[in-house]
Amino acid sequence: MLPLLMFLAFLLLPVLEIFVAIQVSAVLGGWQTAVLLLAGSLLGAWLVRREGRRAWRALSGAFAGGATPEREPADAGLLLAGGMLLLIPGFVTDVLGLAFVLPFTRPPVRRLLAAYAARRIRAAEQRLAAQGLDGMFGPGADLPPHLGFPPRPGPATGRRPADGPVIQGEVIHDDRTG
Repeated sequence: MLPLLMFLAFLLLPVLEIFVAIQVSAVLGGWQTAVLLLAGSLLGAWLVRREGRRAWRALSGAFAGGATPEREPADAGLLLAGGMLLLIPGFVTDVLGLAFVLPFTRPPVRRLLAAYAARRIRAAEQRLAAQGLDGMFGPGADLPPHLGFPPRPGPATGRRPADGPVIQGEVIHDDRTG
């Protein structure tokens, strides 16, 4: 289903862009529309460069601090996708690209895409479970919340209770080689 939707989107996007450009040129004029499209591409390239540097510094800082990067890889991916959309001439792709690039619109877009990815992964896990196979992260495992995935609704399923009582203890390693 998704490949068909992507095919239709790529087929209809140029038609939509041309339609919007004709409507804008009817209001502003042809030269003004061309200048506006060029200015949008130049502004987008500058914005992607600026935000890309900021994202690179945040990613490098997370690695330098020894921490696992949380939102930085997603931001870098959104910046890359937004930059590509901004370089395509057209008003619709410019609006989408700006939503991916601007620092105040990027977090909501990241959360929406993470929720969409979580739904897709859970659907795939359910299909695998119906076939008798474990899910991607193990049966009933929650997706990593630090990557922006929302927690699973309701109680976790597919987990077996322990076979016996849990005994609290401490592991002591004996390094003597004897």
